[in-house]
Amino acid sequence: MSQEHDYHRLVEKVKELPWYVEEFIDHKRRRMSSSTLLNYCHDYIIFIDWLRTEGFYQGNRSECPMSVLETLTPKHIESFLSHLELQLGNTKRTVNRKISSLKALFHFLQNIAETDELEPYIYRNVLAKIDFNNVKETMETVANRIEGKILHNDEYEQFRQFVAADYGEQHQDNKKMYHFHQKNRERDTALVSLLLGSGLRLSEVVNLDVDDVDFKKHSVRVIRKGGKEQFVYFSEQAMVDLDEYLRIRKDRYRLPKNEKSLFVSTAIGPRKTSRRLSNRAVEKLIEKYAVAFGKPALTVHKLRHSFATRYHMENNDVPKLKKHLGHSSVQTTMIYTHMTDKEMKRAIDHMDRMDSESDE
Repeated sequence: MSQEHDYHRLVEKVKELPWYVEEFIDHKRRRMSSSTLLNYCHDYIIFIDWLRTEGFYQGNRSECPMSVLETLTPKHIESFLSHLELQLGNTKRTVNRKISSLKALFHFLQNIAETDELEPYIYRNVLAKIDFNNVKETMETVANRIEGKILHNDEYEQFRQFVAADYGEQHQDNKKMYHFHQKNRERDTALVSLLLGSGLRLSEVVNLDVDDVDFKKHSVRVIRKGGKEQFVYFSEQAMVDLDEYLRIRKDRYRLPKNEKSLFVSTAIGPRKTSRRLSNRAVEKLIEKYAVAFGKPALTVHKLRHSFATRYHMENNDVPKLKKHLGHSSVQTTMIYTHMTDKEMKRAIDHMDRMDSESDE
């Protein structure tokens, strides 16, 4: 399966950053996926732009000298972190991820990279003095937070049916929205059905090629975190919806014979060309349907949670679920046992109420 899309985006994004960041990205490329490194690049762009705004450096983003990094104090970094949280609206968990990105870069510059004279690129690493935000949560707390934002029971098929038909009926009076839905409903239904029927990550779905789908085995070939290849099974309904989409895919989207991407965009531009749906395009697609469906908190990742919760309820096999989701730690998978425990309690409470009513 090709990840050329993320790779080319990474190549372009690195051009916006200083030479030493490019060297760091090259150092990490063997061990980290292009999508992860893209996130690093976005974090570094935000950081360097903040340095420019605050007057630490004046000039082009790509020319920010490494010497600026050694002038920063812990107070400066704390000010940047406050900017992330208060001005940009990042959660403490998101801020921690950006701290991790910066720590990785500064560690590389101080402890791994060397000049021709065998000296470190920087001697002073201010990020080594910065602690992560304390955002520890119990698995039950995480489960409770997620539980209200996912699909339950009949909502799985209701949401799929909404994407397949009801959304169009809801917008019949808006010709533009109605026709756009009619053109893309097979694609969108197949996408939602695959997410709900497999629990794939956003990047895994976006990077799928047509040749990655095995209809006989009901599985798709994906590259998981860390570059590991895995065949992930999907549901019978997802197979039906994928088959319907593939029947119209080539002609509907005017695709050349060599177009491998499974999920493609509507033909746009003067040449009316289609291309692989991007991460952001899929996120916006799900957001559009979620809002119209009445569950605006529903996201691609929440569809993954929905699948995992349903899988555990029906199979109660944590090791298999861990493998299916591609989790590196069973502790992550255990979140779904807490979510289903709550559902079980609700069911028992309902039974208690029914018993008391029958006794009256």
